Amino acid sequence: MDIQEFHDYVDAGKLIRPGTEQQKMLSYLSNEARKITTKMNRDYYSSQEIRQFISELTGKVVDETLSIFPPFYTDSGKNITLGKNVFINAGCNFQDQGGIFIGDHTLIGHNVVLATLNHGIQPEDRTTLYPAPIIIGKNVWIGSNATILPGVTIGDNSIIAAGAVVSKNVSPNTIVGGVPAKVVKIIEIASDI
Repeated sequence: MDIQEFHDYVDAGKLIRPGTEQQKMLSYLSNEARKITTKMNRDYYSSQEIRQFISELTGKVVDETLSIFPPFYTDSGKNITLGKNVFINAGCNFQDQGGIFIGDHTLIGHNVVLATLNHGIQPEDRTTLYPAPIIIGKNVWIGSNATILPGVTIGDNSIIAAGAVVSKNVSPNTIVGGVPAKVVKIIEIASDI
């Protein structure tokens, strides 16, 4: 199984069971990601050097407007897609096997967790992984220590309050907060922008 076959498999929402080719590829990608992030996180690097690390990590050339403050952690990297003018603050952890898509002009605060894998509920099914993508629209602001769970889509212009746990989709132009996150306010978008 190659990386593209693996992504096609998980992007279709298929389960990852222990001992399968998919689980072996997941482990391989995790080990490769740890090598890259360990190197990136252990010393000071310029913004350009950080972008080179992220390009290696994702397997895609990232836009020159991307800004990431290490440390940054991921357990694959190859299923992350980043838009333009994205800012990711220090201490973030992206579990991206299920796919993470981040739109243009998104701001992500300290220690944000994006988790795209879940486990089975029944004890005998706990080692089975259930992938589901996280899709973050444009102009989104995710506050520090927020957690976004598998399968969540966050609409354009929305704000996720610090410390929120987001388990359901967030409509565009909405502020959510709390555990679990609930609508706090609807953002009135100025028509003259």
